[in-house]
Amino acid sequence: MVKAEITVPLLNANEPEARLVNIHVKDGQFVDKGALLFTLETTKAAADVESSENGYVRLLAHEGDILSVGDKLALITESAGEAFELSSRESGSTPKPELLPSDLRITKPARALAEKLGLDLSQLPLDRLVTEAVVRQVNNSSLTVVTSDEHYTPDHILIYGAGGHAKAVMEMVHAIGTFRIAGIIDDQVSTGLRVLDIPVLGPREIIPLLIDRGLQQAANGVGGIIDINVRVKLFELLANLGLTLPRLVHPRATVEPSASVGDGAQVFANAYIGSSAVLLPRCMINTNAVISHDCEIGSYTHIAPGALLAGHVHVGERSLVGMGVTTAIGIKIGNGVRIGNGAVIYADVPDKSIIHAGKVWAGKG
Repeated sequence: MVKAEITVPLLNANEPEARLVNIHVKDGQFVDKGALLFTLETTKAAADVESSENGYVRLLAHEGDILSVGDKLALITESAGEAFELSSRESGSTPKPELLPSDLRITKPARALAEKLGLDLSQLPLDRLVTEAVVRQVNNSSLTVVTSDEHYTPDHILIYGAGGHAKAVMEMVHAIGTFRIAGIIDDQVSTGLRVLDIPVLGPREIIPLLIDRGLQQAANGVGGIIDINVRVKLFELLANLGLTLPRLVHPRATVEPSASVGDGAQVFANAYIGSSAVLLPRCMINTNAVISHDCEIGSYTHIAPGALLAGHVHVGERSLVGMGVTTAIGIKIGNGVRIGNGAVIYADVPDKSIIHAGKVWAGKG
């Protein structure tokens, strides 16, 4: 008998997803009510999840999983070995063929996207395998009305993304004053919607059309906090299409003359970049972050708001240094690291390490 379902709580009203950073129990382990089971983390919050009942833990998720609010983390059962049923989502089973239109061949991700967009499956083509790209094309069949026949000049810049980070990027572009925003590309937002009065032109499939009309440069407006690989892939997509990714430095940021900022890097308002610091291409230095003298920040890495990096700190590629993190001088932080908000770093951090919010890191042992 299943006594309780342990689900992902809402940690942040603006973020429906969280990363499972730690599982504190083993599958089949007996726990008391109130026992610590999991640690979850978003960009702005971290929380421990406790058992709501006495019983045996039956794990349904894995460390590193990206989960949505309400997703099941575990079940609490009366015995360690009893059977229980999983929903199709939890078991990974494919949709029942009889629920699909006759002769429709569609991938699981494409069907999930079609359902999310509220798209009638009967509108999808039957002469090919339907992928996510095909779903987006059908959903945005009216995009040519928005793009019309406009021709773009070298100072136009395209924004990829329509969420919170994209808004911050658009505000920064306006403040810089040397670019004109051509519009927004977003795979999930309806064509024609306006964000900060900038129109959504359509999904990624129309970018070649915009390039044919003279578009030359773009900015990545996807933060990629939950999964940095999403941000990396979008940078690669834009670059592979031949678009230039200019560095964006807010006029209220301070960048010392001896510092260097790579292409595609984003430096937001009130950030400080110290003498001889190096920002490698496509990294992000967020609001009020301090990058002291002689630091180096790796490609695609995000230094979150209010982080304070002492001198000679080196951070590898694809890492996240959370809000309010502070470091000692000369620290080396590896590739693929995630450091939670408010952590204090006194020792080098190995590749792919996860340091929880508020923790003091002095190295192993």
